[in-house]
This record gives sequence, structure tokens and C-alpha cells, in this order.
Amino acid sequence: MSPPTPRLRRALPVLTAALAALLCGLASPAAADDGPADWTARPAGGTDRDARPYVYLEGTPGTVLQDRLAVTNSGRTPLTVRLRGDGRAGRWIRFAEDTVTVPARTRADVPLALTVPPDAVPGDASGEAVATGGGEEVRVPVRVRIGGPTLAALTVEDVEISGGTIRYALVNRGNAMLRPRLAVRAEGVFGTLLDRPERALPLELAPGRRAERTEPWPDAPALDAVTVRLRVTAPGGARDEAEGSATYIPVAPAVGGGLLVLGGLAALASGAYRRRRTRRRGTGRRRTRLRRTGHAPPQPAPHLPPVEEQPPVATEPLLKAGAKT
Repeated sequence: MSPPTPRLRRALPVLTAALAALLCGLASPAAADDGPADWTARPAGGTDRDARPYVYLEGTPGTVLQDRLAVTNSGRTPLTVRLRGDGRAGRWIRFAEDTVTVPARTRADVPLALTVPPDAVPGDASGEAVATGGGEEVRVPVRVRIGGPTLAALTVEDVEISGGTIRYALVNRGNAMLRPRLAVRAEGVFGTLLDRPERALPLELAPGRRAERTEPWPDAPALDAVTVRLRVTAPGGARDEAEGSATYIPVAPAVGGGLLVLGGLAALASGAYRRRRTRRRGTGRRRTRLRRTGHAPPQPAPHLPPVEEQPPVATEPLLKAGAKT
């Protein structure tokens, strides 16, 4: 056998070190588990396919309700998890153990007790069971239905229109969990600009909670005076309406064209107002003469009321100024 070349002699130490590292990795597979632990927390009972999405309990004020939280450690080393409650219903939870160590490849079912306060208002309450361990945090939703009469009350508030966005707030004023539905309608000077039928919102509003939301309006007008009306409903008879207004004025380079458009709109409004005033004054004079003479004056032949001459309205600049570029 021929002796190794100088290049091969220089590469031998590197190849030997790589082979030794590979053999050590194969000999100690547990070394791969030094990262974050692989674990889950969810309501106990059922399998992964039919697992409960949240802890659900029902009771009257003053009762103690029980359930279990399943913590599954899929890793190869023991896992220590700390448990606590969060939110309104979460503050009512007490675990059998606040700190639980789960062996490798094992599931631990931790009992929990939820005490409904004696002065709790009937309706729905929500919270979370929080498990922290291995550098991670898992939150399990908790929902409690408190027995007694319920009230579904919902309000829509603080409606604002800015550009192509409608902002508003929904507030649950009752004691029941609400799933709101929203309908939007916008009216401008020349008619309806937006008419969106009622639809369900991707939101579940707990009692006493307020949610700030936005509604996109990508085709908002460039020139108009707009009134937007929002109508919200929810199961149980909850219903409310609110409105907001905005004026859209395009930023056009030709200022004269914009002034002409605004002048035309003002002339239309002024002409309609003058016609209404003229009809009211004529009717008042005829009634005054009738009261003074005591008999009805001769009735003139039917004729149409005089039509006042209105300055021409330039509609072409309006279309150009309001059109989108």
C-alpha cells in the first residue's frame, strides 16, 4: 500500500474528530432533548381528536365546580409545570397542586376546583387556566355559566369615519356571553353609497367587555357628505344602532373646479330651501284673508306654482372631481 499523500495526512485529524462526534451522538440520544420540552395542556378527558376546546362548568352562586387539567409530557426528561388561573373566572380556580412534575412520556391529570362567588351575577363568565413550563406557556380557556336570569344587552359606540376606515366600539352591557352581528349602511348627498347586510362578527364578547373594531371601506367617495349607520344585534334580543358622519373633499390641483362643485351643491340646497319657503308664505296669506272676510274668496283656476330660475349647475366638474384616479 502506498503511503498517504500530504493532503490526505492533513485531512485525517478533521475526519477523525467528525467521526468521534457522530459516534457520541449515537451513543447518547438523550442529548438531543436539551431544548424546550415537548408538552401540552388541555381539558382532561377524550382523545386528541375529540378533545374539549375549553373547560366548561355550570353552577349557581356559592357552588363549587370541579374539573381536571391534563398536562402531557412527550419529551424524554421530566417536566415541571406551574399552574394558575387568569381572568374573571380564572381567579375562582384552585388547583390540587400549583406545581406539578410530570415524568417523561407521561400525562398527569391535575384536579381543579372553581368556586362561584355567592354574589356572582347570573350569566356567563370567562377566564383561563395557565400552565407554564420548559420556557413555554399554554392557556386553556375556562367558561362558566352561572344560573339565574340572564340579560343580553349590547351597545355600539364611538363611530368614526376616516378615509376608507370606519371605527367603532362594541360593549357588552349585560351578563350573557354575546356573539354580535353587524350591518352597515352609508348615505350620501345623492343616495346610498354602502349597504352591507347583517353578518356575524368573528368575536365573542364576555359580559362587561369592550372591543374596539374597524370596518374597511375601500371604495369610499372622493367628494360627498356621508352619514354611516351601524346596527348590531346578538342572540337574546340585544340590539343597538349608532351613526357617524364625515365630509369627503378631494385634494385636487385645480382649485377653481372644486369651488365650482361646492357652489353647485350650495345652489341646489339653497334653491330647494327657497321653494319651500315660498309655498309656506303663499299658504299663510290665503288663510289670513279667509279669516278677515269671513267667506272664501273666489278660487282661481288651478295652476302650478311659479318655478324660480336657478343658475345652471355644472355637473361635469363634479364627476371629474369625485372620480377616483
